[in-house]
Amino acid sequence: MDLSGKVVWITGASSGIGEAIAYKLAKENCKIILSARRIEELNRVKENTKLGDEDILVLPIDLEKHQNASDWTQKVIDKFKRIDILINNGGISQESFALNTTESVEQKIMNINYFGNVALSKAVAPIMQQQQSGKIAVITSIIGKFGLPRLSTYAASKHALYGFYDSFRLELKSDNIAVLLVSPGFINTNVTLNAVTGDGSSFNKNSPAQENGMKTTVFANKFVSALKSNSNHKYIGNKELLSIPFKTFFPNLFYSIMLKMSNNKK
Repeated sequence: MDLSGKVVWITGASSGIGEAIAYKLAKENCKIILSARRIEELNRVKENTKLGDEDILVLPIDLEKHQNASDWTQKVIDKFKRIDILINNGGISQESFALNTTESVEQKIMNINYFGNVALSKAVAPIMQQQQSGKIAVITSIIGKFGLPRLSTYAASKHALYGFYDSFRLELKSDNIAVLLVSPGFINTNVTLNAVTGDGSSFNKNSPAQENGMKTTVFANKFVSALKSNSNHKYIGNKELLSIPFKTFFPNLFYSIMLKMSNNKK
């Protein structure tokens, strides 16, 4: 898939994975829409892309307010007249045991990671149907394949994305719209630092796994390669990706290790 000239909408574009993808796609001569909540950071990313105003749009959005997805989509159409690729990357993580997590926090995580994600795809898909072309790329997580202590609702939101998009992919096939699910392992971002705790406050501490994870520039290169391909799914990470086959072939041992991890954190 040649990306040159394609109109690409990136959520979660103000930092981390989304920011790195924006820079990579700018070098591919794409027209880019940058979305996240923090307009100051979006403007910083815009400047760093070196793209002219005719080729980039800063569009602040809050995925928790997903009822506005159609309005956001119309603003993109007003500027670029089409949407070739949606990269649904925006999300929030969690750092709290399930029994210590309030229902309002659970709803917040699901609203951002699942309902906001899906609402945006459902707003964009009819545009792509009219075009008879398009691709929706969704950043999930290896935690969409298993759960870990202190990540119950986050894991649930990522599991839900697999269920929805595996179905949605088949529904859109006849319209020449592709769906790519990308599951990162540990990437060197502030996702854990910005995670919410059980009462909704910020965790405000990063994890060694994140700090030692794959660089976002490396991730972006691998992601864009997957975007150009005909892949339906791609894992991107380092040795932590071995957890997927490990759980499949040695489930009892896998969950025994998870239990020990849980007990160590209590």
